[in-house]
Amino acid sequence: MKMSNLSLFGERFATGSGILSLMDDLGNALASGGMIMMGGGNPGHVPEVQDVLRRRLQAIADDPAVFRKLIGIYDPPRGENEFLCTLAEMLKDEYGWSLGPENICLTNGSQGGFFLLFNMLAGSFSGGRKKKILLPVAPEYIGYADLGLTDDFFTTVRPKIEFIDDDLFKYRVDFDAVRITDEIGAVCVSRPTNPTGNVLTDDEVRQLARLAEEHDIPLILDNAYGVPFPGIIYTDATPFWNENVIVCMSLSKFGLPAVRTGIMIGPEKIIAQLSGINAVLNLAPSSFGAMLVTEIVRNREIIRLSREVIQPFYRQKMEKAVACVRKFFIGIDYRIHVPEGAMFLWIWFRDLPVTSRELYDRLKKRKVLVVSGDYFFPGIDDGWPHIDECIRITYSQDEEDVRLGLEIIGDEIRTIFKEHEQEKRNAQ
Repeated sequence: MKMSNLSLFGERFATGSGILSLMDDLGNALASGGMIMMGGGNPGHVPEVQDVLRRRLQAIADDPAVFRKLIGIYDPPRGENEFLCTLAEMLKDEYGWSLGPENICLTNGSQGGFFLLFNMLAGSFSGGRKKKILLPVAPEYIGYADLGLTDDFFTTVRPKIEFIDDDLFKYRVDFDAVRITDEIGAVCVSRPTNPTGNVLTDDEVRQLARLAEEHDIPLILDNAYGVPFPGIIYTDATPFWNENVIVCMSLSKFGLPAVRTGIMIGPEKIIAQLSGINAVLNLAPSSFGAMLVTEIVRNREIIRLSREVIQPFYRQKMEKAVACVRKFFIGIDYRIHVPEGAMFLWIWFRDLPVTSRELYDRLKKRKVLVVSGDYFFPGIDDGWPHIDECIRITYSQDEEDVRLGLEIIGDEIRTIFKEHEQEKRNAQ
């Protein structure tokens, strides 16, 4: 089929997106083997969590009535009702959130949920008006960049950069540069941030929430790695929600990426609208993830596992990865974003002579998959060199692979700088 035979929708979503490149590389690499996978966001396999889930699945399979419901009955468009009620009760009891099941809607993966939310709140409106999603700090999640149904979908604010110790740095929200105008339909930020592991402080979150409320637009908090579950946060962070905030959660990083369960918690009106779109597009979201975890939400086991098992599992991997960077990158002008959460290291090679996309290609030839940093700056196209000097690596997989991958990255960076110096000498 010629590309001209595709609709504008088809052209926008079928080709050329960063998330397509990431998932395509991930799938091909897993199929062919031999690659060191440091690019994808697939969670690690946590034995204790998998044991709990295996027992829950067995209990469901052993109960004919529950099993019949799992595989053979459509849920309402908002999702499996027992799970919604149980989750609402947990959030109310544990964190004092004033909500009920009417404030929660499930989606087939949080990526699909963001597609619906973003295009509900931004894009083309009646009367020729257009609105955008404001990303108050970049870099931000690669999966947002291509979700809009219209062009020029994001307004993104360049961060402040704070240098810490000898080899760390941290992005901060530049509130002086945050401008909310009539063309902003919602504010969105991830916490912890994918790709950097940045965790916005409680004060930063409250400031963003106040700004959004003052302009009568929602704040969307992407909580895919956050508290209360899966809890992959290594610093203090208080769970936050109010009736002007949409908190987006997921079961993926808890250990269930294959079940595709997104959880949208927000104002009742927005949740009702979201469930209406769910009905049109999906009839109903999947029951599988919700039914699998309802009991461990009810007994708060999901919180215990997040705090006592999942967080230490990733923290140990992070600390080993940082130690490898410091061992293999000696002599290289690099900085790591302070790893405060998620499962990634964001590495900045200052004055890198090639673009991060070229570095990605060179590493791929050496059987190491990373993600080029330029994908994570949607809405910033002012020629800022920093955009092309960063890469994201994941430390969630086999620790020996991570060690070897970082050793190869360090070697390749040195080779690039040596080639650049030789080119400068030849030009003199």
